[in-house]
Order: sequence, then structure tokens, then C-alpha cells
Amino acid sequence: MKKDKLDKQSVPPNSSMAENLAEIEILGKQMENLRTNQELKEDDKHPDPIQDEKNSTRKTT
Repeated sequence: MKKDKLDKQSVPPNSSMAENLAEIEILGKQMENLRTNQELKEDDKHPDPIQDEKNSTRKTT
């Protein structure tokens, strides 16, 4: 198995995204620095279509 792929039967040890406060703080800083869809388009990158409300085909009720 390649190093960057997880086994399909793999289960995280505590089924949470972050194990402690330090990891939560790091994730928060990463999310604060995420680029917007407009910024991605300006860099000729493709934004996530689900998060791009104008291009989303997902029904909202």
C-alpha cells in the first residue's frame, strides 16, 4: 500500500478531526487563510463547485 493512501478498513483512533486544543488552533488558523472562490478563479484555479453557490446545482430548500 502506498504511504499516502489509507486502508479502506482504517478507523481513526478517536473518530474526531482534532485530538487536542493545539490541533484545533492550527486548523482554525488554516481555515482563516483559505482563499475564496473568487481568489482561486483569479489564480486560474477551479473552486469547489459545491461551495460555489452561483455554480452549484445542489437544490436548497
